[in-house]
Amino acid sequence: MRARRFDWEGAAATASAIRAWSMAGATEVDVRPIERAVRAEGDRAVLELTARFDATESSPESLQVEAGAGAAALAALDPALREALEVAAANITAVAEAQAAVAPKLVELPQGQTVSIREVPVSSAGIYAPGGKAAYPSSVLMCAIPARAAGVGRIALATPPSPDGTIAPLVLAAAELCGIEEIYAMGGAQAIFALAYGTETVEPVDVIAGPGNAWVREAKRAAYGQVGIDSLAGPSELMVIAGPEVDPEWVALDLCAQAEHGADGPLLIAAVEDATIDALATATEAAAAARTGIGDAPLALVRAPDMTEAIKLANAYAPEHLELLDPEAAALAEAATTAGCVFVGAASATAFGDYAAGSNHVLPTGGAGRFSGPLGPSAFRRSIANVRVPEAAAAALAPVVEAISQAEGFPVHGESAMIRK
Repeated sequence: MRARRFDWEGAAATASAIRAWSMAGATEVDVRPIERAVRAEGDRAVLELTARFDATESSPESLQVEAGAGAAALAALDPALREALEVAAANITAVAEAQAAVAPKLVELPQGQTVSIREVPVSSAGIYAPGGKAAYPSSVLMCAIPARAAGVGRIALATPPSPDGTIAPLVLAAAELCGIEEIYAMGGAQAIFALAYGTETVEPVDVIAGPGNAWVREAKRAAYGQVGIDSLAGPSELMVIAGPEVDPEWVALDLCAQAEHGADGPLLIAAVEDATIDALATATEAAAAARTGIGDAPLALVRAPDMTEAIKLANAYAPEHLELLDPEAAALAEAATTAGCVFVGAASATAFGDYAAGSNHVLPTGGAGRFSGPLGPSAFRRSIANVRVPEAAAAALAPVVEAISQAEGFPVHGESAMIRK
């Protein structure tokens, strides 16, 4: 890891300095040529791009995975692994269903009219699960289960094939657990554009959700407006606020676990005591050196004046994951308002949230927690307003409408209202 100590300059200034350092050298990608190709050539372009970037040894002849592949993959799973996936799915479902239980809102207004707000699911959702070199069944569960809880009828899964052109059995098994029958062997920006615009094989969807690399992120940005998206998630992040009693090995493993996502995922330790920061930095360096697959992630180290200021730093930084590993910090958990997910207490490792605690691991990154939150059923729903204006209410409101519409230069709006008076 690349560790750097930052001096305290106040919460906002320190957070800004850390964010700028950790994001230095970030790669920008241009997905527009891929978008043009997919829109112009459909299946042909997606298959060619899949052969170029993913299925390099044996390209699939069709984008759509054959029916029954998920059921076969689930049946072939090791029983212990299947049970683990089922426990994770049950926990994620319980949380998603609780989030989805929203009663319609009815407002009765003084003039006698009523406005009711109800939520309805979108008709279709596209789920993107990263793949290729590794399999991510957890991402299938995290995206598909909230869509199901929202009431979405059609869910299409896109995931990159491995070099031999096949889909990872773990991903297929997770899709089967979620009841997904529509699966496509395609990844990257081309998969996002195929889901957004449609091809000969792929019917377009209303919302696209799921994590991915820079190409996936930029494709979602480009397609937004044609479809809804969940977020523009970037590299995974972890901030730890640690007290003097914390176990350095536990923190080191939490940070190394996040570094498994790659070298571009920012890590941050904040503590009140220099001795705590030194101990955690030493333990993390040793843990990373003793393990393979740990990316050269940037690790920022900050001594905060006190725990209240450390929480202010977290709110200014808005990390994807925030661990509060000190009783005093845990007491301030409700004051943490911008993190994607807050893990409270020494035993609450981020890894539990990544897989099986029931919370969602598709979270805002890059400071986006200031205005967005975890993926949930609301990403797959939209609100509709029903307005009922009885005759008495129309009579009371018509002069109001006329006055405002005349002022705005739309007199016929006023006529439309006044004729009902």
